[in-house]
Amino acid sequence: MSDGKSATAYRTISEVADGLDVPQHVLRFWETKFPAVKPLKRGGNRRYYRPEDIELLRVIHRLLYVDGYTIRGVQKLLKERGARALVAGARPEAATPHDVMPAPASPAPASPAPQAAPAAPAARPAPVLEDFPDSLFAMATAAPAPVPVPVASGLAAAELLAELCALRDTLRAALHA
Repeated sequence: MSDGKSATAYRTISEVADGLDVPQHVLRFWETKFPAVKPLKRGGNRRYYRPEDIELLRVIHRLLYVDGYTIRGVQKLLKERGARALVAGARPEAATPHDVMPAPASPAPASPAPQAAPAAPAARPAPVLEDFPDSLFAMATAAPAPVPVPVASGLAAAELLAELCALRDTLRAALHA
């Protein structure tokens, strides 16, 4: 977020929401679901996010919108690893080779030395079937897909959303039968 403020400056909810490209109500919702997200609250219940809060929100955003985790999946990761470990794991120095391509510090040697194979990405916990329809619906209505998905049947977006809602209701009914 390069808004002319210091890197250590506190940010308002609107600044953070704009930086993450999510609506403000999503950040307030995440506060209810992830106890580690605790912005400073001042008069009138105004929220001010610390730099460490913003880092955690970026990790949560990536896990939900890019990696495809459910809310419960992220809650489980936070419980198992802790917020600090997740944030530390998201930094470039701790990222896997496919996440960050660092610029070479010096010219490459004439004959490259053999390198160890890159570590496999951490296994993602299996999604909870009961949570899947709601999280899919939330992702479809809250944020655009990171990659456009071609629709083979030529359905309009509204028709596709209606089909997804019907599928969610059918799965929910099957689970609770």
